[in-house]
Amino acid sequence: MSDLNARTIDLNSDLGEGYGPWVMGDDKAMLEIVTSANIACGGHASDPETMFRTLTMARERGITVGAHPSYPDKEGFGRRRLPFPPAEVERFVAAQTGALIAIAALAGTRVSYVKPHGALANVASEDRAIAEAIVRAVRAIDSKLAILAISGTVLEQVARDAGCHVFSEIYADRGYTPGGNLVPRGQPGAMIDDYGAAAARLLTWLETGLMPTVGGDPVRLAGHSICVHGDDPHAVVMARAIRVALAGRGITVAPFLR
Repeated sequence: MSDLNARTIDLNSDLGEGYGPWVMGDDKAMLEIVTSANIACGGHASDPETMFRTLTMARERGITVGAHPSYPDKEGFGRRRLPFPPAEVERFVAAQTGALIAIAALAGTRVSYVKPHGALANVASEDRAIAEAIVRAVRAIDSKLAILAISGTVLEQVARDAGCHVFSEIYADRGYTPGGNLVPRGQPGAMIDDYGAAAARLLTWLETGLMPTVGGDPVRLAGHSICVHGDDPHAVVMARAIRVALAGRGITVAPFLR
């Protein structure tokens, strides 16, 4: 953990993932717990009204907000790997991020960082060309925008090499492979539903820097933020339990960007 000496960590969640009358997750409750919100911006979910409502709730609670662009795939919730070439990835990341920035201006707040969603994040974790496309889009919009990347991935390194402000995240509710990647959804150990087990695993990582893995030895990971997926049915209970566990160890929860 990068901020171990300061005993501070961010808690983030993917929010604003409804669409029209369809509601996904309890954004209001999550915004009472987390310190950063990754807000969907039209690719895998959301629309202008959903963006505005979520951004407004975040502003009212003083929550740092980031754009959460994805493959343009509402049918698959952005979790399908689609064969978009890098140039198209660059354009749809720019379009989605720009849309959220515009709605944020109407809501009286601002977007501070970008965190890719779902399959796009997973592809960018290992595919340099896709990672570079995302970084180009972010830098073209605003070089002051930070990037929140999965710890230990290609996107993290590419963004750092490009001179971006880069922060790393750890997942509370996802299993890790011995190589440090997320276990693909649908495979055993991919999701962690037991909030007690999730909190214990995170505390072990915070103290040692080592993350338990599925089927192998622990892997060393650094991180500035912990993510709890907002669409999980147990998300609010999970996030609250993690925050209580962190406080119990004297660890302050605060935004990675202030």
